[in-house]
Amino acid sequence: MMQGYINRNYEAVISLVIKNGNAMKYIQPVIDTGFTGFLSLPLSIITELDLAWKYRDRGTLGDGSETVFDIYECSVIWDGEYREIEVNQAETEPLLGMMMLRGYRLQIDNIEGGLVTIQHL
Repeated sequence: MMQGYINRNYEAVISLVIKNGNAMKYIQPVIDTGFTGFLSLPLSIITELDLAWKYRDRGTLGDGSETVFDIYECSVIWDGEYREIEVNQAETEPLLGMMMLRGYRLQIDNIEGGLVTIQHL
């Protein structure tokens, strides 16, 4: 089981360690149930970790517009184990998407400082 919290902007956040080779970084992505990918990161973090580029993919944003994302790969520590995932480059705060939550229960106590629980099904 993993836990996070509701920040002062009423966003559900969780702590995550991303890794590429010996380079590691601690991040706190916002959980975004409208994002169907695994994780999005800005180019500054992708460059810092020297993530490997995989391909480009089209995506539809929340406003209905389409865009092209560069997709990279990295490892994350997820539920106590390393997991290989795809990362969408996006110039926003890091976002954790629904592919990352596949096979898990997400429970949110939606008050400032409230508990966010992610549990394997």
